[in-house]
Amino acid sequence: MRMTTAQALVAWLIAQHSETLDGREVPLFPAVFAIFGHGNVLGLGTALEERRDVLPVWRGHTEQGMALAAVGLAKATHRRQVGVATSSIGPGALNMVTAAGVAHANRLPLLLLPGDTFVSRAPDPVLQQVENFGDPTITVNDAFRPVSRYFDRITRPEQLIATLPQVARVLTDPADAGPVTLALPQDVQAEAADFPGSLFAPMVHALARPRPDRTALARAATALRSARRPLLILGGGVRYSGAGPRALEFAQRHGIPVTETTAGRTLVPHDHPLYAGPLGITGSASANTLAAEADLVLAVGTRLQDFTTASWTAFRPDVRMVSINAARFDAVKHGAIAVVADADAALEELGPELGDWQAAPDWTTRAATVRGEWDDHIDDLREPTPGIPTYAQIVGAVNDLSEPADYVMTASGGMPGELVGGWRSGGDGPSMDVEYGFSCMGYELAGAWGAALAHRRGLVTTMLGDGSYLMLNSELFSAAFAGHPLVAVVCDNDGYAVIARLQEGQGGNGFNNLYRDCRTNHPAPPRVNFAAHAHSLGCAVFTATDLDGFRDAYLRARGAAVQQSRPAVVVVRTQPSAWTEAGAWWEVGVPAQLSGREAYDAAKPGQVRYLRP
Repeated sequence: MRMTTAQALVAWLIAQHSETLDGREVPLFPAVFAIFGHGNVLGLGTALEERRDVLPVWRGHTEQGMALAAVGLAKATHRRQVGVATSSIGPGALNMVTAAGVAHANRLPLLLLPGDTFVSRAPDPVLQQVENFGDPTITVNDAFRPVSRYFDRITRPEQLIATLPQVARVLTDPADAGPVTLALPQDVQAEAADFPGSLFAPMVHALARPRPDRTALARAATALRSARRPLLILGGGVRYSGAGPRALEFAQRHGIPVTETTAGRTLVPHDHPLYAGPLGITGSASANTLAAEADLVLAVGTRLQDFTTASWTAFRPDVRMVSINAARFDAVKHGAIAVVADADAALEELGPELGDWQAAPDWTTRAATVRGEWDDHIDDLREPTPGIPTYAQIVGAVNDLSEPADYVMTASGGMPGELVGGWRSGGDGPSMDVEYGFSCMGYELAGAWGAALAHRRGLVTTMLGDGSYLMLNSELFSAAFAGHPLVAVVCDNDGYAVIARLQEGQGGNGFNNLYRDCRTNHPAPPRVNFAAHAHSLGCAVFTATDLDGFRDAYLRARGAAVQQSRPAVVVVRTQPSAWTEAGAWWEVGVPAQLSGREAYDAAKPGQVRYLRP
């Protein structure tokens, strides 16, 4: 089949399909997000236009934003579908590096197709080309290498035949899932070659479920049977495996209390008797209490980042850990007993190895007791008060007014602690995306566009602060223009309040975070009119100044988003110094002259460096 490189790539994208967790067949690549420039508009742009009725192309308004939308799409589909983002060479390409970092840190598939300079080098140096003085083969796209799971530069059309199976492997492999970058020189995009028709035969990518090694499984079972106070931690890998029901069945059979990581949040119904709450710094005091008392931790599908482990102070020094993970890289961390396998398959086979073994009865019932105490605390924080509402009150209102099939999101600042720690899941399956692997400001709005495109049941609500809104808001217009409904709750607390909290909480002076502490030449500096700005981007807009007003505004925003098929934005003033505290320590570098150094020196010795085998 005589085709250009770009035509062959587009035909291959269309031929790829995926099997969802419930057995449906869907396109593996359901959408392309594009900003065209001289590096991609004629080659790839023409090929996409020729197949526009089969492969939808959505116009982005910042390259970072549209690539983050592709990441949000992958998360909302539990990694069973992959968003594609294409840009020109130069600044357009480099703008997508941050999104690649988000996908890499969070183990999410993403296909990036940045244009590249001419392989022929005949017109060099071309517009937007950054020349490397010592190596002419290097372009700005080489910046993607550290944040790509797979990188290739296509310098001949025929190279697609060898590289495209590797692209599919990485994007669909539970262990290797992450961003793929195919740099596409603009002259090569337009070159034609003869491709085998079999390259474009329909292909369905089913979820791979690697089974556990028998020896590793036996070691894990032996460790578990010796425990009296085991704790089960469910991470994002449980979500992507569809192993949530299996994990709860396993926990019930053996009487093991259950916690969740940020990526695993909403896997467990809030009122489940074994649910101890979310774990870690942005989690709950209830889960952290059990973590400190557990004699064994069974971590499933989690890379155990510092916010989950409280910088590795959450556990006893003599704790033992069994780690089930599809990626060996994650399973072996900190000396855990490693079981490299799909979460669902591993739990299915681990159960018979344990027989009728159960945790100590008083330990089993402790989960509900400590979570009840945490629930009482959250109830107190949600209690209506006069004046400007808190984050906890805003989260509580959204929680109360949401439907079971809805999807809630956030990413950075203070909102992750409020949403992870305070949200109560109804048990309708994974329904939350908190991007706290990379903590990327701006993901809240851009990722919500991708999630809204993918999430067919219920409504997407994204929650963010004024700092994130100002950092990246252009994809609100993308969603409005495209006709994708979502609700964005913008909490205006006068600056980067959560970093001011960290700064001042460690004894530093307030500086350059809250607007009151920032340099200005104005005696009364201007304020942003978020409502007017969102309206100018094509959104329905509602405002509130107190909790009752917010509840009314949020309900009206939900109706407007659905009825008008566009984003609805609710702007509400919030308190900058009221937070939900989970009672966990986080290691940050504290200078000796600050008052927080004393607490740092006291906590540091409790850090688990390597687990007992």
